[in-house]
Amino acid sequence: MAPPTATTTTAAAAETTAASTAGVRPRAAGAAKAAGATSTPKQSRQPGDELLIPKRAPVSRAAPRSDFMWQETDEPHSVRRRLMLKKYPQQIRALMRHEPLTVAVVLGEVALQMALAYAFRDASAAVTSWRFWACAYVVGGTVSASLLLSVHEITHFLAFRSFLANKLLAVVANLPIVLPFCVDFKRYHMDHHRFQGVDGVDGDLPTELEAHLFNSTVGKLVFCATQILFYAFRPKLVATAKTYRMPRSAWEWATSWYAMNYAVQFLVMAAVYRYWGLGSILYLAVSVLLGGSLHPMAGHYLAEHYVTNAGQETYSYYGWLNILAFNVGYHIEHHDFPNIPWTLLPELRKIAPEFYDMPQCPSWTWMIIDFIRTPGMGPYSRIKRKQDVAVDEKLSMPAVVDDVSAPAYVGKEDQ
Repeated sequence: MAPPTATTTTAAAAETTAASTAGVRPRAAGAAKAAGATSTPKQSRQPGDELLIPKRAPVSRAAPRSDFMWQETDEPHSVRRRLMLKKYPQQIRALMRHEPLTVAVVLGEVALQMALAYAFRDASAAVTSWRFWACAYVVGGTVSASLLLSVHEITHFLAFRSFLANKLLAVVANLPIVLPFCVDFKRYHMDHHRFQGVDGVDGDLPTELEAHLFNSTVGKLVFCATQILFYAFRPKLVATAKTYRMPRSAWEWATSWYAMNYAVQFLVMAAVYRYWGLGSILYLAVSVLLGGSLHPMAGHYLAEHYVTNAGQETYSYYGWLNILAFNVGYHIEHHDFPNIPWTLLPELRKIAPEFYDMPQCPSWTWMIIDFIRTPGMGPYSRIKRKQDVAVDEKLSMPAVVDDVSAPAYVGKEDQ
């Protein structure tokens, strides 16, 4: 859908005005002056820092939206990253290291899920038992959601120094998720960072069809209950890869990480079915579906980028569920520095607190409830930008194959 026209409602116009001063990167020098924007830097802030902190301007919650929030500025985190490194170079760079604890957590969670899958191997007895459903929601849903987030962490090569070791650990973390996804996730997640909000590139964005179909209260309930499916299949269908590309030939695919991920996953699931039974597969699959639906851990899907403050497109959550979620709640911090491991993101916030003085998400559970019941919240509550808004040097970088022989973008994905 085209950006809003002059017929935009008063509420939407107010949001656009707030967004123009929200701290996103101007396309050209002097853009703010041309728009007549003014600012009053706070004490102890450097000149230009006013671009980093969105003004507190809650979006309208009264009426359903009919379009996305279009911006003509690039995503803000690349500018924030440079300014923060300029101000705190040594302190921040000291946090850029690998986290061995990730390996232990992943192996423990995989072992727990597979042990529970074995315990529920009798399908006929399992699906009629309240213990099966309670365990699949409380334990399995939580652990599955955590493993999905562990793959997110490993995708940034933060568990090992070795490219190969990180890829192998991601494949192991993928095992209880039933279907192969870890290699494909890296392909579109790197674009989510480098091209945040870019329509047709950022696979995290709802499509116009999704937003139109699920904009009512009932629609949003269905959307939240099935959002794990949208995140799994949407990028494959609508997102054009810029950082990494799909293999172009049968041989290229057969020798890629895609083939290895698919082969290992399907062989392990076939062995589970053959030696344990259908109940084990059902437990693992139900755990994934429940953990990515109306579950507290699934609140992060909404909390990270759905707009509640005009012009602010990334939000952090600092609650206790971060313990189970590899600190993905520290999401502004993560987008500012994707090469800082989950255990050290709280330290980043301590080093540069003035950069994180902005609205946050108080509760993942409440975020789901609020999203469903509030007319002004919905799939349209996302900031989008056209592809020509992304800076030229990002678009001109050639895509590479994601395999161990071509790690050309290791450490460069988030430039």
